[in-house]
Amino acid sequence: MWIDLTAADGHTLSAWKDGPEDAKKALVVVQEIFGVNSHMRHVCDRFVQQGYAVIAPALFDRTERGVELGYTAEDVARGRELRSKVPEAGTIADIEAAAAALPSGAKKGIVGYCWGGTVAWWGATRTRSFAAANGWYGGGIAGTRNETPNCPVELHFGTLDTSIPMKDVEAIREAQPNVTIFVYEGGQHGFGCDDRGSYNKELSEQAWGRTLDFFRKHLG
Repeated sequence: MWIDLTAADGHTLSAWKDGPEDAKKALVVVQEIFGVNSHMRHVCDRFVQQGYAVIAPALFDRTERGVELGYTAEDVARGRELRSKVPEAGTIADIEAAAAALPSGAKKGIVGYCWGGTVAWWGATRTRSFAAANGWYGGGIAGTRNETPNCPVELHFGTLDTSIPMKDVEAIREAQPNVTIFVYEGGQHGFGCDDRGSYNKELSEQAWGRTLDFFRKHLG
């Protein structure tokens, strides 16, 4: 269901909430550049089926409310434009508000995709709200690779991702020897999204299994 959150700076945003109120493990699920659309809500549901409580904050609300995009070239351009208008500090405040709204007795993690993969990294490095962070093809991680994570981190990248060259992945690996990094041969950007032309079922399921194993280890 949709709920409203209030961030520390007073900004009010929408968020998708699902899962048991008494969950012992919980996740902030961070959107791609397409909003908290039907695909992101489906991702939330998959985690709920594994026993998690989840909240997916609508990060675009800082510039435009109610945004749900598809995956056409026009949608990509619009998503990039909206993302460029969202301040990083506001994004951090929004994921912290989402973390605070998860069940109080739960151990909390963060997972994100595309833009959300970068935000999940920032959740590890710029907050102390999470016990584990997992990012799928986060394009902004390389540029902030020297930040220090405050929790265990696992990252996923595809070798054919034209927006994240392998030299960037190797730079992250060199800067963060304690971060677990998986590289998927033949994976394009968005290989985990079954609404995109770049979807790869085999690689997506492999990364999904590793993500669940990671959170099982660190969240219980």
